[in-house]
Amino acid sequence: MKSKREIAQKLLNPSGVVLDGPNPWDPKLHDERVIDRLLAEGPIAVGESYMDGWWDVEDMAGFTARVMDSDSSSAVYSMQVLPLIWAVIKARVVNLQSKKRAFQVGEEHYDIGNDLYERMLDKRLTYSCGYWSSPTGVAKNLDEAQEAKLDLICRKIGLKKGDRVLDIGCGWGSFAIYAAEKYGAKVVGVTVSKEQAALARERAKGLPVEIRLQDYRAISDGPYDHVVSVGMFEHVGYKNYRTFFELARKLLKEDGLFLLHTIGAKETFKFIDPWLDKYIFPNGYVPSAPQITTAADKLFILEDWHNFGADYETTLLAWDKNFERHWPELKDKYSERFYRMWKFYLLSCAGSFRARNTLLWQIVLSPKGVKGGYVTVR
Repeated sequence: MKSKREIAQKLLNPSGVVLDGPNPWDPKLHDERVIDRLLAEGPIAVGESYMDGWWDVEDMAGFTARVMDSDSSSAVYSMQVLPLIWAVIKARVVNLQSKKRAFQVGEEHYDIGNDLYERMLDKRLTYSCGYWSSPTGVAKNLDEAQEAKLDLICRKIGLKKGDRVLDIGCGWGSFAIYAAEKYGAKVVGVTVSKEQAALARERAKGLPVEIRLQDYRAISDGPYDHVVSVGMFEHVGYKNYRTFFELARKLLKEDGLFLLHTIGAKETFKFIDPWLDKYIFPNGYVPSAPQITTAADKLFILEDWHNFGADYETTLLAWDKNFERHWPELKDKYSERFYRMWKFYLLSCAGSFRARNTLLWQIVLSPKGVKGGYVTVR
């Protein structure tokens, strides 16, 4: 009879990962109970046992990418079918992103501390994928990559001085402030995070920028020249996609453009990774391409679909580097367990983007089609 360690290794064989192996992507086990835990609890045990210090790996992104890019990922998920079935049933029966639950992710993720995000992110506090490689050149650092992304959005919607723009999920105001400073736009930004709203208002003082603490479903003061949503759609949930697109259409002028910037899934799932749901993004959900096009059906014309998901790995690694460098300033407030949780979050997500399991899309939509055709911007 095979030992539990042999069973676990067999699951990992397709990925080329070896338990206690010599490569930087090979995990080093500090507690053999991690194998029992993995076999008993499935994928959530991978992250939780790492948080508990039961194993380490030099190259977490490489480890994750190898597992996700092979049959090992499916094997790990198949070990605990019942919890996943329950997650799917719960997502089908309950609207996990209802109005009543809308502020939960703000309270549990975005409100944990502006000090953390100020040290991890770029100088504009942009918590979404940077644009590292473009026709105009390669960004040298995180600040340049994020400014390139913000400018890309402005150019894609043809932003002009005096345009009124709605930013759904404005974060700490990076796009709103950039659009006002560089293009002379008037921007209304909404967020479900109290900490984001407070800091964004402070940073936007003196600019034509209004920041609201508000669920997107409560917005009613259109029409706007343009609507953008950057890194927020992942909190909407597939049950609410049609409502989201209907609202964007209602708030947008007939000749305006709607730009949606979102993480995307290569296939349609009905649940989020259980570890991410529990520890990082409660009620989060990553959309697939068919879900987006179905939700936008008869409301918008698809003008452009840009995938630069490979840039998210670079962004996440830059965030991790900043987090690691500034940890001595943060460790008195945040625990060692939090440190390991945050590292696992950033680096395992980087691995997912490296494996192209997860994508990043910028989608440009128009209500009736751009007259003469939309000119693609890259």
